[in-house]
Amino acid sequence: MGIVLPTDDIWPKRLDDLGKRAPKQLWYEGKWEPKLFEKCACVVGSRRMTEYGRRVIEKLVPKLVDSGWTIVSGMMYGMDQAAHKMCLECSGKTIGVLGWGIKFKMQNEECKIAEEIISSGGLLLSEWEEQAGTLWTFPMRDRIMAALATDIYVVEAAAKSGALITADWGIKLHRQIWAVPGPVTSRVSEGTNWLVSQGLAKIWVPSAKASEDQDSRYTNHTEVYILLQNEVLTVDDMARNTGRTVADLGAELTMMMLKGEVEEKEGKYYLLTS
Repeated sequence: MGIVLPTDDIWPKRLDDLGKRAPKQLWYEGKWEPKLFEKCACVVGSRRMTEYGRRVIEKLVPKLVDSGWTIVSGMMYGMDQAAHKMCLECSGKTIGVLGWGIKFKMQNEECKIAEEIISSGGLLLSEWEEQAGTLWTFPMRDRIMAALATDIYVVEAAAKSGALITADWGIKLHRQIWAVPGPVTSRVSEGTNWLVSQGLAKIWVPSAKASEDQDSRYTNHTEVYILLQNEVLTVDDMARNTGRTVADLGAELTMMMLKGEVEEKEGKYYLLTS
């Protein structure tokens, strides 16, 4: 266990972007390696993670790890722990930012993940030494996660959630925000769909490359675009024609609807002309 201060040479300089809201110290467990902070992507989402969210994590995190990113998340059950676990499975490095003090006793699952993070060369961070986790400590933690990263990925988020707090900090700090669109009927996708619809986040879908510009009309949806050029189809029709899963196509179609590229009526999809 150790402590790093803003006056230390190894202090993560991105935290200074928080100005007066920057932490006064960081307690840590693990071996502090400044290289861990050079290229950080924050991955956040709902504690009530769905199977859809889990599958997104299985596609997103390996892409980030393969590209040399350190995965930053918040150690809570649900999306945070899934991101940490997937990073570890890919032999990546991950930083767990705690919503409680570094000495506060964790539960069994958190202990297991913490040990794996440390043994794999990652870090646990907290601005407190012995503080218990409370309603106010987790939003405080969120600002640190946002500041450490250059890119923030919101996988699933309800309309009011900690993941949106992290995204809000990221927007204030001029970080790149990515959101994974989800079913319009899903409560845990309300926040991600809202970020996209308001133009506050770029869209990331499993078939896309992480941290690339994905704004060109239809560029990333050539297969679906070709299918819908001459006829309207259901998602099951498209799955049969492409060999892709309904879940993957559903995510892509949701994204295209949010961008005003396709419309759905009575279960069938068709292209919208500009």
